[in-house]
Amino acid sequence: MKAQRLRFRYRVALEASVLSQRELVGAWENAAKAAGLPLAYSEGKRPAAQISVAAPLPLNVTSDSERVDVFFGERVDPGEARALITPQLPPGIELMAAEEVGVGGPSLQSQLRWAEYEVEVPAGSVSAEGLRRAIADLLRADTLPSEYRRESKVRLYDLRPLILDLRLQERRDDALVLCMRLRAEPEMTGRADQVLLALGIAQAGRIHRRRLYLEEAQAAVLAYRRLGEPEEG
Repeated sequence: MKAQRLRFRYRVALEASVLSQRELVGAWENAAKAAGLPLAYSEGKRPAAQISVAAPLPLNVTSDSERVDVFFGERVDPGEARALITPQLPPGIELMAAEEVGVGGPSLQSQLRWAEYEVEVPAGSVSAEGLRRAIADLLRADTLPSEYRRESKVRLYDLRPLILDLRLQERRDDALVLCMRLRAEPEMTGRADQVLLALGIAQAGRIHRRRLYLEEAQAAVLAYRRLGEPEEG
């Protein structure tokens, strides 16, 4: 039974960027168990902890703005839950905040709209002027036929509508820094590595997700959040 949902915001450093989506969810489940917190589980033959990540973080990508919703079978104080879980998380995952959201409210994934990335491109692989021209050509394109391969599966799609903003931001040491704002909605999610390929860049020096944008809660959502919360005397 779901009595409460807490939303945690956390960072992923380089040492934890090797964790797959399944491993990351497992890390949160193990941390909550080790902290003695009352996780809520699904019903059925194989009960699973009710944990939901906002958007899969690609391997070897770091982040400052990840979100995960964790459901509990009993109510717990958000601050206490944060304090208990923090020391149980694996190295490279830094818990920054915890807040309560309504059990019956919208899912985390349905609220997500876009993600912002900072990408370092080795300066020796392309000139700043060449990169600016490649960006201008890409943004002028009406369509960008692309394919995403995962194991033996190939998915064909149009990359262009997934790119909301793309610009050369600065030069840092021996790298050119790109800023990308990509859609991150169900069935409409852009990947930074695919944008790089469209620019003719085979490999980045570093990809960092610095922001996830969640749609602001409307009045109906706020009403959902109040469901199940104790009335003030």
